[in-house]
Amino acid sequence: MAKTVTFRYDRIGDILTIEKCRPYARQRSDQLDDEVVARYNPKSGELESLEILFFSKRLESDKVLELPVDAFALAV
Repeated sequence: MAKTVTFRYDRIGDILTIEKCRPYARQRSDQLDDEVVARYNPKSGELESLEILFFSKRLESDKVLELPVDAFALAV
């Protein structure tokens, strides 16, 4: 079965979530950048999702959003 990356946008919270799997209670989280949260597998340390807060405001501004390229070697 092919691995996939899912993009979800919550309009009310203005959060873009990019995920390899749905969130679960034991995931470890870390703030990568201003208003970008990464969630990791607690055993392997593998990146499982990113949450980008205030996503529409980022699109409207001149602020560039950069993510590490290896972050989304998730889908391969």
